[in-house]
Amino acid sequence: MPHVISFTPSLLDTHCIIDVRTPLEFAEDHLPGAVNVPILTNEERVEIGTLHKQAGPRKARMRGLELTCGRFAAMVHEVVDYAAGRQVLVYCWRGGLRSLSMAILLEMSGYPVVQLKGGYRAFRNQVVSYFEDFTPPGPLVVIHGMTGTGKTTFINGLDREAWTLIDLEGLACHRGSAFGEVGLVQAISQKRFDTLLWDAFRTASDGRPIIVEGESQRIGKISLPGRVYEAMGGGCKVWCHASLETRVHRLSAEYACEEYREAMAVALERIKKKLGGVRYAEIKALLECWDVEGVARGLIEHYYDRLYYKNRPWTPDVEIDLEDFSLAGQRLAGFWGERQGRL
Repeated sequence: MPHVISFTPSLLDTHCIIDVRTPLEFAEDHLPGAVNVPILTNEERVEIGTLHKQAGPRKARMRGLELTCGRFAAMVHEVVDYAAGRQVLVYCWRGGLRSLSMAILLEMSGYPVVQLKGGYRAFRNQVVSYFEDFTPPGPLVVIHGMTGTGKTTFINGLDREAWTLIDLEGLACHRGSAFGEVGLVQAISQKRFDTLLWDAFRTASDGRPIIVEGESQRIGKISLPGRVYEAMGGGCKVWCHASLETRVHRLSAEYACEEYREAMAVALERIKKKLGGVRYAEIKALLECWDVEGVARGLIEHYYDRLYYKNRPWTPDVEIDLEDFSLAGQRLAGFWGERQGRL
């Protein structure tokens, strides 16, 4: 019988990870770096599950054999190609028949393989536990500032040798604002976001400062898991600013795509009540004539600046001017060096 092992993060760096669940299960979430080689299709899993409930496990297993036995050789070849000489770690939902079947096939073919104890569910439990008792692997440096200052661009342009950069909005496929999904599709599941964020912290260098953007508890439909939001609140707070004209220019450049017009109209409708009827009508008219800079200015002055950070309950540790990203990076590095020297 194949050897069964418990999950440890180091397995992700040493093994070829094979997920034998259905494509739908895989799409919802999977172990970092895993490759999907499904034993059953989405439809076959439904059929087997129904048969198991109605006729019992024996008939369900026989039907499973009927559906899959003709694909065994092809599946083994696919796994071996992906593995390229590495040992294989195979898993399913909870370490049951699907992963056992694939492990037996590989073992019989003479290929080194181990089966993950508890399957995906065991891995998921570790991710949840990690965030429930969250301690970042390095000091958190949280970048705050009004909409349009260019915080995300600034963060992603910082020296990756000096900082660990975690783009929360990039992971969530959402900009974290009323117009945050314009031009994006937030099809990611909460479980998938959790795994991506867990992996980002897992691969961070111990002790290196971790840069994240100041977010609310939710980024679109995604929530920051466990105690991440609280940990950010206790991090080093950087307040970024830029002139109104720079903010208007940067925000309008981000949305200046004709394909976004309809999505922007929908987003604008969602904040109609907060804008008020008169302001809503003014900005809607600007949008209809595709005056993107006018829309950006109206949103900054009458929505974003009135809504976000209205009552900032904290004092920043440092303020940085983002008019010039390069100079801002130097300012942040200098501040951090001085701070570490004081500590």
